[in-house]
Amino acid sequence: MGILIDRTNAEDSRILDLVRLLDTELSEYDGDQHAFYDQFNQLHTIQYVVLLSGDDRPISCGALRLYDDFSMEIKRMYTLQDERRKGYAKRVLQELENWTSEMGYTRCLLETGSKQKEAVALYQNLGYKQIANYGPYKNVSNSICFEKKFLNGLR
Repeated sequence: MGILIDRTNAEDSRILDLVRLLDTELSEYDGDQHAFYDQFNQLHTIQYVVLLSGDDRPISCGALRLYDDFSMEIKRMYTLQDERRKGYAKRVLQELENWTSEMGYTRCLLETGSKQKEAVALYQNLGYKQIANYGPYKNVSNSICFEKKFLNGLR
């Protein structure tokens, strides 16, 4: 069976195991700051989820949350550890970008931790530009914020 990409929502039970693994990994990266970050990543605040599956199992996911009239915020990016370096996160991120643009938004924002070197490299390689930390991350030294603008937004 090939790789499938589904657009779904946060109520899709297939993402729950991936999110649990993500939270475990992030708690190691974030240490005693994990509770601070966790409050901004609750599934009930997320409207749109991209799920990548293969061999009838979820492999990678990412989500979108409305940020403002022009922007969606990328959240909950995760790929199983044994499936990394295969381009799956890139495919999920590109699908999130496509969805954002199709809905008429002209920008994606995201925050990641400074210790997450692979994530930072992924975002930079896909054209995300580092910006001043926004919203709740403004004065958080561990946070790195990025944006990517789209010329073809419909809004």
